[in-house]
Amino acid sequence: MHITMIGGGYVGLVSGACLAAFGADVTVIEHDPTRLDRLKAGEVPIYEPGLEDLIAEQRQAERLTFSGNLAPALQKSRAVFIAVGTPTRRGSGHADLSYVHAAARAIAAHAPDNLLIVTKSTVPVGTGRQVAAIVRQARPELTFHIASNPEFLREGHAITDFMDPDRIIIGLEDISDTTSPARSLLEDLYAPLKEPKSRLLFMGLESAELTKYAANAFLAMKVTFANEMADLCEATGGNITDVTRGMGMDPRISAHFLTPGPGYGGSCFPKDTQALATSARQAGTPTQLIETTIAANEARKRRLAERVLTLAGDNIIHSTIAVLGLTFKAHTDDMRQAPSLTILPLLHEAGATLRVYDPQGMEAARKLLPEGITYAHSPLHAAEDADILLILTEWPEFIPITPAQLAPRMRGTLILDYRQIWQEKTWRDAGFRYHCLGMRHPTQT
Repeated sequence: MHITMIGGGYVGLVSGACLAAFGADVTVIEHDPTRLDRLKAGEVPIYEPGLEDLIAEQRQAERLTFSGNLAPALQKSRAVFIAVGTPTRRGSGHADLSYVHAAARAIAAHAPDNLLIVTKSTVPVGTGRQVAAIVRQARPELTFHIASNPEFLREGHAITDFMDPDRIIIGLEDISDTTSPARSLLEDLYAPLKEPKSRLLFMGLESAELTKYAANAFLAMKVTFANEMADLCEATGGNITDVTRGMGMDPRISAHFLTPGPGYGGSCFPKDTQALATSARQAGTPTQLIETTIAANEARKRRLAERVLTLAGDNIIHSTIAVLGLTFKAHTDDMRQAPSLTILPLLHEAGATLRVYDPQGMEAARKLLPEGITYAHSPLHAAEDADILLILTEWPEFIPITPAQLAPRMRGTLILDYRQIWQEKTWRDAGFRYHCLGMRHPTQT
């Protein structure tokens, strides 16, 4: 089976490479000439563990190719996946569907009969039918099928998530037709999965589109709830680790996404919560929980910056702050909506000297953070002569760092662990002033 994947970004590259590994012949269409040249040269423009090797393997097997020319790819394809970006429109909260609509028009211009058009991008409810309408208006005589197949890929774990998913959501125009070509083709495409039939969940187009947004919004609410409970623990003497462990043992809740942190970020939660809230308002059913989650998450980032400033006091303009981690989470180079993009500018504006390190995110961070920040070549280099050490991302390479390594390098002793990667007792016994989220510290009353 040959398929075309429109979009050589995160979703398109991961999905295309994994479908090729399933045995399909995949052409990834990328219209950015610089990005296309890099892909053709064997360079992967994003960081995702295992993706570079997987792409190389599938290219060598001649099941994965990259092109900027849609027409010839479509002529030999049974399905085309739309995997383009849907960023938030500035100032509105709406998902920008201009790239999706452009892809639909391009498909209409070159599609053969009986082509299956699948939206893989995260799109607001109703988008699948918009895509179908665009194609039908441009080519009234064309016979085609439409489906929604939203992705559920966690950055840093995307290949495993695609190859061994807990579910595959597929939305169809007519869910009652169990023998439709769209359903049959997608069943064939995912047949290489272990126990594929138990993982495929068919539903209507609108339900599939809403499922993606609803899942991300619910997880964002769990993260935000854990953060608010952490604040309450600090104020009352509770321990958030104990509280979330006790909550997470309830199978109705589960322990996932109950670890407090500096606020959620990335390409999904901020964008998808905004888009879902906007869609709900337009439908006349505003989602108060999601609206509050969005506001609480933004406030948390600013509040944790203010906490640093409070602890530093009047010495902030003479303080050097070492920052470990810039990306919104570990195992990715994604800086989109990362808490560091809110926290660090506030510290910089207050007069602090910032020395930062991230294993993958510094190239992107340089374009987004204020000038005057020092980018270190290792965690210990960042800590040189630092008065405060601030942990914003839970990179595994930070975990083995010991008090004995930091003590001779740091000038001060204040550690703010916003990711709970170290043990408080270890650092306090070594003479550090160690603060983590979700528990009252000796300096608090």
